Amino acid sequence: MKSIKLYIKTFRPRTLPLSVSGIVLGSLLAASKGYFNVLIFILAILTTLCLQILSNVSNELGDAQKGTDTADRKGPAYVLLSGALTQKDFYRLIAIFGLLSVVFGSLLVYVSLDYFFSKEGLIMLAFGGLAILASITYTLGKNPYGYKGWGDLFVFVFFGLLSTLGSYFLQCGQLPLLLLLPASACGFLITGVLNLNNIRDMETDKINRITLPLLLGKPKAKIYHHLLVYGAFVLILIYNLLKGLAWPQYLFLLLLPLAVFHLSRVRALNDGALDRQLPVLVLLTILFSLVVGFTSFL
Repeated sequence: MKSIKLYIKTFRPRTLPLSVSGIVLGSLLAASKGYFNVLIFILAILTTLCLQILSNVSNELGDAQKGTDTADRKGPAYVLLSGALTQKDFYRLIAIFGLLSVVFGSLLVYVSLDYFFSKEGLIMLAFGGLAILASITYTLGKNPYGYKGWGDLFVFVFFGLLSTLGSYFLQCGQLPLLLLLPASACGFLITGVLNLNNIRDMETDKINRITLPLLLGKPKAKIYHHLLVYGAFVLILIYNLLKGLAWPQYLFLLLLPLAVFHLSRVRALNDGALDRQLPVLVLLTILFSLVVGFTSFL
C-alpha cells in the first residue's frame, strides 16, 4: 500500500493556508458587521481546500503529461515525476477531490441560503462549478489555459475575488461595492505567489508553456510583482479612506517592512533561489488577511 505521505505531498501543503486567505478575510469582514455562522465558515474552508488540492493535483498531472516538469525543474520535486505514484493514482485523486468540492460546495450554498434553486443559490452553484472546471483545466486537457498565460487571472478571480466576496455574501447576504477593494488586495497577493512561482520556473516553462513572466521578460515580471504586492497595500489604504475608518484599521501598514524585505530579495534572487521567498509571501498574505479582518472590529 502506497504511503499516505506521498498522497499528502501531492496536495502541496504549503499552498493550502494561502488558499483560505480570502475566506478568512471575507468572513472576518462579515463578522465585524455582526454576521458569522461557524458552519458556513467551516464549509467554506473545506470547499476552498478541496478546490486548491484539486488544482494542485491536476496541475502536477497536466505538467507531467506535457513534459513541462523535468529533473531540471527549480522548485520542489513532484511525486509523479519521481514515479512514486502513477497517473492512475492522480486521476483517482482528481475524482475524489472533485466530488468533495461538489459535496462541500453544495452544502455551503444550502446552509447559507436554505434553498438551492433561488437566483442567488443558482449563481453561487454556477460559480462553484466554474471553479471546479477551472481547477482541473489549468494545465490538464488539450487546451489548458495555464499554458496560454491566463493563470494569473484565474487565481485573482477565484482565490481572490470569489473567495472573499463569496464568503462575505454567504455569511450576511449582502455585497457592498467597496468590498471589491479588500477582495482585490487579497487577490493581488495570491496572484503574486503564482507570479513568483512562474518567474522561478521560466527556464523550464519556456519549452512548451506561456506565462506572464515569459511574455513580459524577467525584469518586467519583477516590476509586475512589485505592483501586485504594493498594490494590495494601496487598495486597503483607499478602502479605509473611503470608509472614513479610524487609526486601528491602518495597522496593516505594520506589515509593510515584511513586504519591503520580500521585494528586496526578489530583486536580488533568480531561478531556484526565489523558491525561498514563496513562504515569505504566503506568510505576508495570511497575516495581511488576518490583520485587515480583525482590525475591522476596532
